[in-house]
Amino acid sequence: MRCVLFYHAFTSCWNNGNAHFLRGYVRELHALGHEVVVFEPIDGWSRLNAIREGGSQAMEDIHALFPGIQIRQYDACLNLDEALQGADLVIVHEWNSPDLIADIGSRRAHGARFTLLFHDTHHRAVSAPDELAQFDLDGFDGVLAFGEVLRQIYLKLGWADRAFTWHEAADIALYHPLPQVERTDDVVWIGNWGDGERSAELNVFLVEPVAELKLRASVYGVRYSDAALQNIQAAGIRCGGWLPAHWAPVAFAAARATVHVPRGPYVRSLPGIPTIRVFEAMACGIPLVSAPWSDAESLFPAGTYVSAADGSEMRRALRALLDDRDLWSETVTNGLHAIRERHTCRHRAEQLVGIVQDIRTSGRSSQPLQHIGASA
Repeated sequence: MRCVLFYHAFTSCWNNGNAHFLRGYVRELHALGHEVVVFEPIDGWSRLNAIREGGSQAMEDIHALFPGIQIRQYDACLNLDEALQGADLVIVHEWNSPDLIADIGSRRAHGARFTLLFHDTHHRAVSAPDELAQFDLDGFDGVLAFGEVLRQIYLKLGWADRAFTWHEAADIALYHPLPQVERTDDVVWIGNWGDGERSAELNVFLVEPVAELKLRASVYGVRYSDAALQNIQAAGIRCGGWLPAHWAPVAFAAARATVHVPRGPYVRSLPGIPTIRVFEAMACGIPLVSAPWSDAESLFPAGTYVSAADGSEMRRALRALLDDRDLWSETVTNGLHAIRERHTCRHRAEQLVGIVQDIRTSGRSSQPLQHIGASA
């Protein structure tokens, strides 16, 4: 297949966790024999912020890390007919402009021969449904929803059997254990402070336990308020700033444990959807303690991570992992096994190919196309 993908950013992961999974699954699509072209806006906010923070070198690394993937930046003069020429599969991410989404959908509705999928990786379907309503998806063949609870919302909107659960996963070509790296931290957290969606939780499940246990800890990420930075530094935690995604495995390898603190909307309204850092941390062989969230889809078997219902349990869990070598090793082993058996980007790339084949051969598409394969 010739796969043409429209995402907010591929070269930049600044405050853009979607780039992690995008990079991983296109790597695997390419390895399966498919041609992949990724379009990103030249003035996308993630890319511009990365440049402002001195991330040019990190973005240049991407071209070397993903050989064979065509990365094309576009501006307002994008020639969409040229971009879509010869496409067999087109995926449009929900961070694109409503105009671009409608324009591509219109081409499909008027006879374009590609299969067209909408990729939704956000909580706006429940937190801001008016924003989702801006998107004209009439010409789309299907929706890729990054959790079953989100797929169910699309079912209620009339997508019937054309909405598919397609979870994120770990790009294990990048995220894997690095035993040669010395563990200099007790705890590491890699994530963005964001828009207040988990500020209180980060204090309860990260800052306060680290301070009370007097642990060596580092945090990495962006969009930290001055108050948050002061609080973190007062707890003796080192702030490392923006950490490009492909450098994160070294940070994980340099620590003995990490924590998962999901954003509020996912805990309240979208159970079963973890942050991508859960997949990546387990793939890197670091044990994880999670703040409350519901693994509603049973993504992770028992023993792959430790749960903490409150700050006291987080303190006990971290202390147990750091003191009990057997518990530490068992959690690492279970997490690695879960990722390698079911949550790699190769799994998701193969699932995607199956979804497209199913759409094309089942009559769910308004214009059924020929059966596809890696050489199509």
